[in-house]
Amino acid sequence: MANNKNTLIYGWILPLAVLWSAFLLFQVQPLISKTILPWFGGSPTVWTTCMLFFQVVLFAGYLYAHLLATYVPKRWQGIIHAGLMIAALLLMPISPGENWKPSADVWPPGYILLLLFTHLGLPYFLLAANGPLLQHWFSQLAPGKTPYRLYALSNIGSLAALLTYPFLVEPNWTLPTQSGVWSWGYAGFALLLIPIAVAIVRNQAVSPEASQSTDESSDEAMPGWKTLAAWLALPAFACVMLLATTNHVCQDMAVVPFLWVAPLSLYLLTFIFCFDGEGWYRRSWLGWMAISSIVLISVIEMLGGMLDIGWVAATYFGAMFFVCMICHGELVRLKPSPRHLTLFYLMISGGGALGGMFVSLVCPLIFSQYYEMPLSLIVAFAMALCVTVRSLEKRFGSIPLWSMGLLFVGMLAMLSGQLRSFQSHHQESLRNFYGVLSISQIATDDGQSVLAMYHGRIMHGFQYQAEEKRREPTSYYARNTGVGLTLARFPKPENKRIGVVGLGAGTLAAYANEGDYYRFYEINDDVISLANEHFTFLQDCPATYDLVLGDARLSLEREPDQQFDMLVLDAFSGDAIPTHLLTREAFQIYQRHLAEGGVLAIHVSNKHLDLTPVVLGTCEEFDLETLYITTALDAATQQTGSQWIIASQNHQFLADDTMQSAATNLGPHMVYAKPWTDNFSNLLEVLK
Repeated sequence: MANNKNTLIYGWILPLAVLWSAFLLFQVQPLISKTILPWFGGSPTVWTTCMLFFQVVLFAGYLYAHLLATYVPKRWQGIIHAGLMIAALLLMPISPGENWKPSADVWPPGYILLLLFTHLGLPYFLLAANGPLLQHWFSQLAPGKTPYRLYALSNIGSLAALLTYPFLVEPNWTLPTQSGVWSWGYAGFALLLIPIAVAIVRNQAVSPEASQSTDESSDEAMPGWKTLAAWLALPAFACVMLLATTNHVCQDMAVVPFLWVAPLSLYLLTFIFCFDGEGWYRRSWLGWMAISSIVLISVIEMLGGMLDIGWVAATYFGAMFFVCMICHGELVRLKPSPRHLTLFYLMISGGGALGGMFVSLVCPLIFSQYYEMPLSLIVAFAMALCVTVRSLEKRFGSIPLWSMGLLFVGMLAMLSGQLRSFQSHHQESLRNFYGVLSISQIATDDGQSVLAMYHGRIMHGFQYQAEEKRREPTSYYARNTGVGLTLARFPKPENKRIGVVGLGAGTLAAYANEGDYYRFYEINDDVISLANEHFTFLQDCPATYDLVLGDARLSLEREPDQQFDMLVLDAFSGDAIPTHLLTREAFQIYQRHLAEGGVLAIHVSNKHLDLTPVVLGTCEEFDLETLYITTALDAATQQTGSQWIIASQNHQFLADDTMQSAATNLGPHMVYAKPWTDNFSNLLEVLK
């Protein structure tokens, strides 16, 4: 009867616990990250900082599992762990309250880590320990059976969690509902641990000699330092590839859970394939695939962005997948007997934590650009080259000439493409939590000098250098754009109060007149520094103005009514979309700060996202009439193509002949999107 019970435990309940635990562990990652993303301006670095927390706490959980399995009597291991899991229920729910919203003077990475540690630290720590701990108990209950396939099973649970989030959970449930369901799932798992803990106690009580022989059956010596170093270095580099790729793609596209989930899912797939069985990892073809994908990326870099961004992202994801397959495949070749199982997993998690710290904390301090991506690809190419050479030598006895030629040509192409990333034509570059800002001097078609500000690859304003033209508004803010016409035609010629969300180069200050008041909201202090240092829009501004540092939504929430005649929302042209500035709750705040007859000017130009349906849907809910004003690219006047939505309850202003003639009729087939809320937004639905 006891054997039948043990069979039920290790045959069904324990594998279910492994699957359930991994699902919870990875479902909470996009959930909590999306919850706090708006508080930090929608920066891609929010995700990499969260990943750092997950990796470090994963390491702490694995360390706890290793110490528990090594030094605590077996009859107490299950009791202690199940008891802690149940005690952690007192910390539910995991979502932080409004009082945790950051102020402008916090260091974002440190504050995010503190917030996550306070609300998620213990539950995540205990869930992280389940992977190695449950496998260790499996080896006790089922001596002679390999526990490593359970690691593949845990990664299947993790993958299922990640794939269901952007396609099932995020589009259908609000964040509070997601948090509540996750908390109930955690409670169910804590109860599932009870029969496993009882089985461990009974197994030790019934046959302590058999339990002891399980440990002694694999009397393998402690692995050498080279093996331990490989256990640490291989997962560390795989994690660097994961985070560098995620950063790179999010900078070029958008900060959405799907673009977090896609590379992380591929990363987990490599664990599943490699730990399921040795048949999946073949040096002979994976080395060539990794080399080919890195060469393809390098060729694309040399072509200068001629491919669609979706295909470019796919090539980066492909390269990351093949490189991680090599890292984890070589790791599995070095796996120990079950006696050293918890140490093995401890080193893997330690490597992941080191990789996370390098990308999230070290790189922003030592690099002024995202150099970790090209550096990672160069190292990955060298790794793939070594694997390929070993495979060729094993098969042919030496390296064939045709292979040497292909590898040499591939290396030249890789170096030509990746070394270009280190060439900079910028006058100055600064990197911080919110990304990379650059200042460049360019020449117009007619030979005039222009100074431009870039955030990543997106221009955020430029200025003529000639004295007589430096107060001329340019780019998205030229005189015939939506915002230019609104400022010119607004029926209050003097003493206007203007609010601007997003400073950029300060171009909108060119419209200011004496007696006006301009209030700029900017989350990135480096933007303010560069706007003052390199551009003169603010210096030449005849109006009174204030610069408010911090997230605009949080600042407006805390301020008294500003009675703006016009509030300009100019935070959506970049790749990191702050969705919290487009929600129903945000529009309520904007309405409070507008004077009677005031106007909202919303800049919806974006390379990858069509925000127009969302903005129009929200404006309709607030009974705001709208005009959609677009302008085409005009190199002669240095005008950038732009799309603006002008919204107001001031019918008389919107009926102005000049405004009406500039507006574009969207037609009867325009479908307004469901307004976003603080608890529900879905960028996938607005991808172009």
